[in-house]
Amino acid sequence: MRLLAILLSSALIVPAQQQPGVPASPSSAQPPASSGAVTKMDLSISDGSAPWAGSGAWMRRVFKAADTRVTVEGPVRLKDYVIDGKLTLSLKNYLDLVIANNTDIAVQRLSIEVQKNAIQRAFAVFDPTLISTFNATRASTPATNALQGAAVVSNLTQPFTLRYQQTLPTSTQVSSQVSWTKLSTNDTYALFNPSYTNTWQMGFTQPLLRGRGSYVTKLPITIARATRHQQGFTIEDQILRLLVTAENAYWDVISSRENLKVNNEALKLAVAALERTNREIELGATSELERFQPEQNAATARINVSRTQFQLQQFEDALRRQIGADLDPDVRTLPVVLTEDVTKTPDQVAYDKAKLLETALSARPDLKVQRLGLDINDLSIKNALNGLRPIFNLTGSYQSYGRGGPGYTRSIPPAFVPGGPGDAWDMLFGFNYNTFAFGLTLNLPLRDSTAAANLADAAVNKRLTALRERALQQQIRQEVLNAITNVESSREAVKLAQIAVDYARKRADADQKRYDLGVINIFFLLSSQNDLTTAESNLVNQNVLYKRNVLTMQQRLGTLLQDRGLIIQ
Repeated sequence: MRLLAILLSSALIVPAQQQPGVPASPSSAQPPASSGAVTKMDLSISDGSAPWAGSGAWMRRVFKAADTRVTVEGPVRLKDYVIDGKLTLSLKNYLDLVIANNTDIAVQRLSIEVQKNAIQRAFAVFDPTLISTFNATRASTPATNALQGAAVVSNLTQPFTLRYQQTLPTSTQVSSQVSWTKLSTNDTYALFNPSYTNTWQMGFTQPLLRGRGSYVTKLPITIARATRHQQGFTIEDQILRLLVTAENAYWDVISSRENLKVNNEALKLAVAALERTNREIELGATSELERFQPEQNAATARINVSRTQFQLQQFEDALRRQIGADLDPDVRTLPVVLTEDVTKTPDQVAYDKAKLLETALSARPDLKVQRLGLDINDLSIKNALNGLRPIFNLTGSYQSYGRGGPGYTRSIPPAFVPGGPGDAWDMLFGFNYNTFAFGLTLNLPLRDSTAAANLADAAVNKRLTALRERALQQQIRQEVLNAITNVESSREAVKLAQIAVDYARKRADADQKRYDLGVINIFFLLSSQNDLTTAESNLVNQNVLYKRNVLTMQQRLGTLLQDRGLIIQ
């Protein structure tokens, strides 16, 4: 019996992390942080691990004054792209800086830590608990019968209790409790004074129906892990959208820059036409009334140049914000040079719509979110089914008893018998005074409306998720087909815009020659020059629109990161 009790006590006080069936808790080691847009905080606060009570980490967390300040590091690697006093960026380099320094992307990446902490929180079901209590009570009461050994009975009771309890992976709840009580009294009939009473109790509760088994016990952990995986795809989808916004800012700058070049060329032509008209008026070759049209064209050209310059400044400021350059005083004022060639002829690619649709349906992170939602719904249904079962538990306990202390024998005269608390401990661990108990507890709801409603909600949620998945699949099909159509349309528009520029340039050259020969007046020459400016501006816009449509198609397919060679940690 003594050996059995020792083995039982040893099994009860083993920590959960040392039990072979306990799922491994999440690692306390933090993943390596990516450079740029990184926030730092006191590790004793920000670390999501749960240290053991009494350890150094626990002492620092509980008793050390917490520093709640947050340090946000500045942008990185910007100066690596400064060439001859200019911030020179290709599209790939620009997107690398966006991932490293963009604050909105950093917010998305940090938000995953909340779901990681939820996994840590789900492991709390296996956390052991140690409860200790001590009381000291002095009571004086008048004697109520002749068997009390004093007219006024005075007792000093000092109980101490230490209890350990824990839930095991098998869903078994175990506990072990040691109680020690010292009683001092002025009662002359007391056998021991002071008396020491010790008890040691071990027990368990094993669910047999509701909550039975490791699968049910670990279900919150499984749901937390699935939710964290789902949140990862949600964050990936948000980052893809942020990258689309960032790349559009890149093309905004290029579009405005190319349009500024076109407008500057138009201004040169308008100024040259105005100067020629002024010379002709001075020489008397033409009427004074011919001055107004060239002057209007020159003024309009200057307005277009000025408007485009200010627009370019706004777009450059937006681009600097995307890469965090606005946070670096040494870089924020540098000129921005973008090296991507927008005039390159689009590739003539024949898109296989069926294959691209298949790619989108397998790669889109938002669709993966819905599919994982179905798995989580399955877990919720199983949890609700478990809630329908009656509560039927098997309980068991073992208790050993010991007492001791100095006292007197019942002989005449009474003889003093020395003793102390050690006598009580010897009797306790002698295991001669034992109590065994086993029992069954049944809690059978005759009608459980709450559990039935929970199960119905879980089933409805899965049906809703299935419908949302189908609706999203339909949306993805439409988005992909529209994206392919837009790419093909803009590719054809670039080709036609290039043809229009060629003809507009030939017409402008021909009108210039005809004007030099005196065949036409200045009005027709200015008209052809304006048409050339419009055609060149349209070509720039169509080229940029093609780049934007390709970007949108890659985002709709869910392949933007792979196509751009980007990796998100």
